[in-house]
Amino acid sequence: MSERNIILKTPGLTMRFGGLTAVDNFDIEVQEGRIVGLIGPNGAGKTTCFNMITGFYNPSEGNIYFYDEDITGLPTHKVCAKGIARTFQNIRLFYNETVLQNVMIGAHLRQRSSWWQAPLNLPSFLREEKEISDKAMFLLEKVGLSDLAGEKANSLPYGEQRRLEIARALATQPKFLLLDEPAAGMNPQESWELMHFIQKTREDFDLTILLIEHDMKVVMGVCEHIWVLDYGKLIAEGPPEEIQANPKVIEAYLGEEYLENA
Repeated sequence: MSERNIILKTPGLTMRFGGLTAVDNFDIEVQEGRIVGLIGPNGAGKTTCFNMITGFYNPSEGNIYFYDEDITGLPTHKVCAKGIARTFQNIRLFYNETVLQNVMIGAHLRQRSSWWQAPLNLPSFLREEKEISDKAMFLLEKVGLSDLAGEKANSLPYGEQRRLEIARALATQPKFLLLDEPAAGMNPQESWELMHFIQKTREDFDLTILLIEHDMKVVMGVCEHIWVLDYGKLIAEGPPEEIQANPKVIEAYLGEEYLENA
């Protein structure tokens, strides 16, 4: 793995809350263009890692390098502007806005016009708003929601809300997309469709994707490399076939019944 192919590095990344060490020395390197996974029991520190990478938490120790640039401690909007977008374990949409408006909100991160131009209806502002609307519709077509563009976000079924949240993240033009439990609440058919959707999204938008997921069929089906957290510490990493056979991972997370049903 050559150095120029590394999109993210997190040497010594550690997060403490008072006397509790939630994440201890989370040291990973993510190769550009891959779909990779972060797994582990509930409370292992996975979402805390996402929160540090995306600027929601300022790490207690360690650094975050994105394309070799130190982004440690940058606020969330600046991290997003650098090219890192995410979804959330608990879906966060603007529920009283339309499906189209939710995606347009994501696209406004790259808006060139100033806020004060909006009430003036300047031609340049109106042109850019049309471009943003067209781009949002394009993304809705990509995720299969264009027919619902005018519907309120709170009227969508759970699986479609997940896809809308991903479309909004894509509207920020990311290079690196973090998905926090995208298959949560999905039935087996929806999870199978999600696997193909994630793979197609990577190809269509030339992305690197890191996902947290408890559905092992999704993880093993799409991830090319996996890290395993337990009590805030990395206990294993490697390709799916190695992770499935790792005794530490079986004991801490997968369980013997997983092997029997795999």
